[in-house]
Amino acid sequence: MSKHTFLVAVAVAIGVAAGIAGSHRAAAQPGEHDSGKVPPGKPEVVELNLTPSSAQLAACMPDARVNVTVRLTTDVRGFDVFHVQGTGLPPNTTFTAFLIEQAGPPFGAAEYIGDFTSDDHGMADNTFRLIVAEAFASTLVDGHRVRVDLNQVGAWFADPTGDDFCLGPDSPVTPFDGDNEAGVQAFNSANTTPLPPP
Repeated sequence: MSKHTFLVAVAVAIGVAAGIAGSHRAAAQPGEHDSGKVPPGKPEVVELNLTPSSAQLAACMPDARVNVTVRLTTDVRGFDVFHVQGTGLPPNTTFTAFLIEQAGPPFGAAEYIGDFTSDDHGMADNTFRLIVAEAFASTLVDGHRVRVDLNQVGAWFADPTGDDFCLGPDSPVTPFDGDNEAGVQAFNSANTTPLPPP
């Protein structure tokens, strides 16, 4: 074997050994920055089944299902992952999603977190990244700062006419959209376990 061939063989062997060592290190330390165990006492995943907010709406949307899955990853990534999926919804309809203090009226403090829109078949799907498990509102009451936890979920018809198919053209206009005009609350978490407290 020539000296040149010998040196090439040694270099290849060293490279392979370094690659194996690097692979072993990567395998031993997966996702150093974005994976980890959820602290004890907090569920990793929370699931909520939202139901129509009134008997009248339930009768108009008998097949409606709105499921929310929240991956509690704030301690690891700085945000939670809120996934909403709907079936049997009125077609081509946008809903505004909120974290709220109380599932039903008068709702209390509320945080607008995003929209989801049904397609021609009444199916909807969207994902939001935000802090969910520790969400709260802070305001002044009689000069004192007060914290209110937002452990419930609500969804409103984004368009004031979005609920007309069920409630008629004279249904109330509510402020639950960015333009301050929405329909009534369509779904809420009143009949499911609320989001975990901080």
